[in-house]
Amino acid sequence: MIWITAYDPAWPDAYARASTALLRAMGERIVAIEHTGSTSVPGLAAKPVIDICAATRDLAGFAAMQVRLQEIVYEPEDYGAAQRLFYVRKRADGKRTHHLPVFPFDQWPMLKERMFAAHLRQYADAAARYAALKLQLAGLGLDREAYTRGKTALIQELMDAARAERGLPPEPVWEE
Repeated sequence: MIWITAYDPAWPDAYARASTALLRAMGERIVAIEHTGSTSVPGLAAKPVIDICAATRDLAGFAAMQVRLQEIVYEPEDYGAAQRLFYVRKRADGKRTHHLPVFPFDQWPMLKERMFAAHLRQYADAAARYAALKLQLAGLGLDREAYTRGKTALIQELMDAARAERGLPPEPVWEE
């Protein structure tokens, strides 16, 4: 079941603490880092999970040093996406608190995650539509996969708009 909460003004500080710890743990392996996802959008209702995108110049080298991430309680998770790594931090009760996708640095400028969050921060009406849909879907008691599928059409519409503003053609929001 998906749990959506009102915006928490503590989320930016939670990101700041997490990014500092990640940069300390991984050093120069992280060449870019940014708070993404709904918790990065002021005022937006969200799952209380801090999304942090990071970029590295060497995915294999980053993965080889994942013991450093495990020391700060991030565990690797395979979610089937090519050319990226994914780590999750959880509380003792198993609830997720942080997501950390790691991408090759050459993908950084056009990352969907960064583009989508920036679009929501720029357009309050888009953020409001997205929040309303998330709350509606969460109220249905869906599992994570059904909840994500339920958001796809709106995410696609908003991403198409974000890409068009940058002079980019539309592309599917989910990888097959």
